[in-house]
Amino acid sequence: MTTTTATILSFLKLRGDPFVLSVEVAVAMGPPSGASKLAMPRNKFRPAATAFCAMAAVALAGCAAEPPAKPAGPGFTMTVDDASVSKEKIEAAIAPFFEDPALAETRALVVMRGGRVVAERYAPGYGPDSKLISWSMAKSVTAVLVGMMVADGRLALDEPAIVPEWQTPRDGRAKITLRHLLHMSSGLDHTEMAEGSVEIFDADTPRMLFLDGRENVARYAETRPLEAIPGKKFEYSTATSHILVDIMTRSLTNSKDPAERRDAMLEYARGRLFEPLGMTSATPEFDRHGTMLGGSLIHATARDWAKFGEFLRNNGSVRAAQMMPTSWMRFMKAQSKTDKSYGAHLWLNHKRDDGRDQVLFPGKAPSNVFAALGHLGQFVVVSPQHRLTIVRLGNTQDDRLDPVNDQLAKLISIFPKQ
Repeated sequence: MTTTTATILSFLKLRGDPFVLSVEVAVAMGPPSGASKLAMPRNKFRPAATAFCAMAAVALAGCAAEPPAKPAGPGFTMTVDDASVSKEKIEAAIAPFFEDPALAETRALVVMRGGRVVAERYAPGYGPDSKLISWSMAKSVTAVLVGMMVADGRLALDEPAIVPEWQTPRDGRAKITLRHLLHMSSGLDHTEMAEGSVEIFDADTPRMLFLDGRENVARYAETRPLEAIPGKKFEYSTATSHILVDIMTRSLTNSKDPAERRDAMLEYARGRLFEPLGMTSATPEFDRHGTMLGGSLIHATARDWAKFGEFLRNNGSVRAAQMMPTSWMRFMKAQSKTDKSYGAHLWLNHKRDDGRDQVLFPGKAPSNVFAALGHLGQFVVVSPQHRLTIVRLGNTQDDRLDPVNDQLAKLISIFPKQ
């Protein structure tokens, strides 16, 4: 047993928690107020590692309350009669998300077409007002906020990212740009999850979010060394998104006071993005240093996540008001040089090279489909050709998402292209 493992198990014992907790119990408890839980990428991971992370996250959060009992009976359901597709056909395509055991647990599903909600359904215990966790969908929110700051002249896409930790003489990290960070090609030695000889409790994301890095996630992420030339290697990394948030926060305030850092970033996010989009439920979490956890922890209702998807579908405009340059939206949706299925903190419907785990559903839906994706099957999927935004939020293990992907492709296909 490693020292880190012993530390976690000792903490569990001191709290009086049972040693064995299921992933379902951990996730069903929901995000504790003001606490951070593990953010994982959309890629597939070993179920045992996922179980350990969920167990440790709940234990170390230390402030979760017992959730209210879920009411019996069906959840809220609505389907319009005039969506260019019959109500019966839409409902038949939505039903498997909630009724097919192969898709595990869907908690909320919203379908918007042409800017209007044409269908939505919720599992018992959830509804239109339920705030649900983003996991890594938050990364796409972070990328939009970066784009707004670039448009404001606060940041520059292809100039070296100003991180104090990287400014010493002959430090190769000084060549890292925002473009590299947004494309997950910074070259920093970030191990997202367990792989090879790296155990789950030694991987960077668990350590950063609920072990030795949790007090100051940006510092943890920024002190990692280089392992590749910036721009040459794709390495999915939640730590990278937290570096971007730290850069944004320092562009807003010189203060090191956590409350001032938090308030500056929160005011910007609300004023420039959440409020104009009508995402009134959006609630980001912050670490104790005042850094927004923009790689993993933003909570919002399914309807508000759909508003974010519509914003992306409309190339950064809301009700004909252009909130950011269309060139930034094209950049977010363009293939990066190191992974054809990844843009700028946005997943694309293209096949991946080098035997990497497949993402989305290339060949089953148009290639210009894109998505914000999160751990355990959180989706904001956009199909421009169908004028569709689909939000699916739930709890499906990352190595069992193929049926969810297939059903999303089927749902898209019932709508005519325009």
